[in-house]
Amino acid sequence: MFSREDLEEARRKVHAFFPGTPQYRWPLLARRAGTEVWVKHENHTPTGAFKVRGGLIHLERLAREGAAPHGIVSATRGNHGQSLAYAGARFGVPVTIVVPHGNSQEKNAAMKAFGARLIEHGADFDAARMEAMAIAERDGLCFAPSFHRDLVLGVATWALELFEAAPGLDVLYVPIGLGSGICGAILTRDLLGLSTEIVGVQSENASSYALSFKAGHVVQTNSADTRADGLATRMPDPTALSIIRKGAARIATVSDAEIAEAVRAYWTDTHNLAEGAAAAPLAALLKERAQMKGRTVGLPLNGGNIDLPLFRDWILDGAG
Repeated sequence: MFSREDLEEARRKVHAFFPGTPQYRWPLLARRAGTEVWVKHENHTPTGAFKVRGGLIHLERLAREGAAPHGIVSATRGNHGQSLAYAGARFGVPVTIVVPHGNSQEKNAAMKAFGARLIEHGADFDAARMEAMAIAERDGLCFAPSFHRDLVLGVATWALELFEAAPGLDVLYVPIGLGSGICGAILTRDLLGLSTEIVGVQSENASSYALSFKAGHVVQTNSADTRADGLATRMPDPTALSIIRKGAARIATVSDAEIAEAVRAYWTDTHNLAEGAAAAPLAALLKERAQMKGRTVGLPLNGGNIDLPLFRDWILDGAG
């Protein structure tokens, strides 16, 4: 999908807007997990999530090629839309974002603040995505998918930074929404010639990739009922699934209760706020604590954009 030179160039372009994010070994988290743990802090990007890396690469190319003269439209639950809005403002490309009804009001506000025009449509992400494609056709806009080579290349730069800082990782847990994060990690690992085992993580109630991984072909689900909105995908991307099936060891699933426990663990052990999808890798590690003993584990804390009501529920009410 891309070369080492492509990846290095993408990192240079991303770093023109913000420096690489840190990765730390937190002692309390290591004690809790029973093994050495490196946390990659993608919650420290300008949008609070890793997807901004992909948005910058995608919008830079569209602007350079003049491929979106009237702007772009996409669908999101939040972080993808924020990344496009942030990048669009920097490259002079108008951005329209479609979100499902009931979407995070705080993420909606953030997308508007970054300059996006926001439209609410449908009951879930996949319904919003179909509406965004219809708007693109009707209004002559460029449809920006949630999985695309540019996005994978851009977000792969977090994995490049982590692998260079912690080359001895035995296992890397990566959450799966539509797949750009884990695909970027797999392709980067392979380009670097590393042997790190990569494990995908999904919600038990939004397990389309886990089911597809096992079946060997795309399996759609009827619902994606999880409060970790970054994991709420019913329809896997075929290209992403192919990369994951070739490069991931397996896909672990976790419950919302286990994700909430991991959100609390990040807060108490590192004083960092993790959104549900970002806490899912830690939830999987804690669930598989016994089999990870003695191994060096990497976790992307890939976003910190959690609404206050959910924070109150998972951190404050759940702490007792």
